[in-house]
Amino acid sequence: MAESGKREVDFADRNETDAAKAKRLKNDPNSDQDNHNNSASENPLFGFKTTTVLRDSAREKNMFVHGKLNDQDAVIILEKTPIREDTLLEIFNGSRLKLDMRNDIYSTYQLQPPAHLNEIKTTVVCPATEKHVKKYLRQETYLVQETGEDYRSITLPYIQSQSFSVQWVYNILEKKAEAERIVYEDPDQDVGFVLLPDFKWDQKQLDDLHLIAIVHRRDIKSLRDLTALHLPLLTNIRKLGEESILKRYGVAASKLKVYLHYQPSYYHLHIHFNALSYEAPGCGVEHAHLLSDIIQNLQADSQYYHSRSLSFPLRADEGLLSKFKDAGKL
Repeated sequence: MAESGKREVDFADRNETDAAKAKRLKNDPNSDQDNHNNSASENPLFGFKTTTVLRDSAREKNMFVHGKLNDQDAVIILEKTPIREDTLLEIFNGSRLKLDMRNDIYSTYQLQPPAHLNEIKTTVVCPATEKHVKKYLRQETYLVQETGEDYRSITLPYIQSQSFSVQWVYNILEKKAEAERIVYEDPDQDVGFVLLPDFKWDQKQLDDLHLIAIVHRRDIKSLRDLTALHLPLLTNIRKLGEESILKRYGVAASKLKVYLHYQPSYYHLHIHFNALSYEAPGCGVEHAHLLSDIIQNLQADSQYYHSRSLSFPLRADEGLLSKFKDAGKL
């Protein structure tokens, strides 16, 4: 499966066939589907009708699919989970192998592991808006260089004009959602935060460790808002975040990447904690800023991020890119 962009496909016949097959299997008392209780009442994806493959990647082993779920637009993200060291014995001893090729000392097989070791991590966005669909669609990207004045005259007015809801973030902070996932919390409303696993991390291995620190303060949208007045907040997050990860997961600070995105995916200050060896999406130099660098820059100049030019990528269909083009900046 090569990396690809949006694929428009006629899935009507396939969806009809799949639905008929699912119905037949459901009514068959000897079927695997019945044995595993995989029915419409227990499978939230039952009846999903695929219309578009937005993006797929053989390297990252994932696929983003747009379709209909209960007559609502939905985006389904399918990701193959990494192989864990603690499952190797069971994989080697409990799998079925089919020989593909043998030549001298080399042989290749198709290995079918036990079902519980062959899971696909699945994320459901429903109902999905047009913004969600565009977010996951592979598109041409452009690198934009934004001066401090560009931010105030182009980017900030654009952000303020858009309905970028962060209610889901407030739900986490107020314990209305995902409270059981919180790894650590400093409840101080000025320098406090909650720390919880990023939804892309399945928490089954440490190689791709990824946690998010979300600040309690609601007046900081992004890196551009930070001044030296926020140093106590930033240093507190770094210190307590690293200590919490060491205590909970046994991963030392020297094995972590701690950074912010600019532009962020949502406009409420949050900080990423990644395993150093993990190449997380968006951790490249054009997108990520190390927290240690941010702290040092603000210690040297309180207004550093108010005046400094910052570069970041934008997709071809993003409204902010059009604003920069209209202003003759690209």
